[in-house]
Amino acid sequence: MIPGLGNPAQMRRMMQQLGMKSEEINAKRVIIELENSRLVIEQPQVTSIEVQGQKTYTVMGKERREEGGAKEASAKEIPEDDVRLVAAQAAVSTEKAKKALEECDGDLAEAIKLLKK
Repeated sequence: MIPGLGNPAQMRRMMQQLGMKSEEINAKRVIIELENSRLVIEQPQVTSIEVQGQKTYTVMGKERREEGGAKEASAKEIPEDDVRLVAAQAAVSTEKAKKALEECDGDLAEAIKLLKK
């Protein structure tokens, strides 16, 4: 942080004076495709900063690496915590919850909606 600019309002004014625009992006997941794997960041905090027409993105969150190509990535492991959460919210077994999560590509809300139909 810049000394004397501890106040967020002051920081925004200074950024505006310098022609900088900052925007929070509401993202569910960020996927970075590498040569032979993918980095997946679930529930990330994403910020876009634009300076002189160039945008820079900052991504923060817990990452996991998926090895192999797209075929293997689609058969990704569903975290056990997610399975338990969906099972509890939808009042179903963990087996049904896991199957719904796999069908919904790991999207918790979609899996719960699917199971509550």
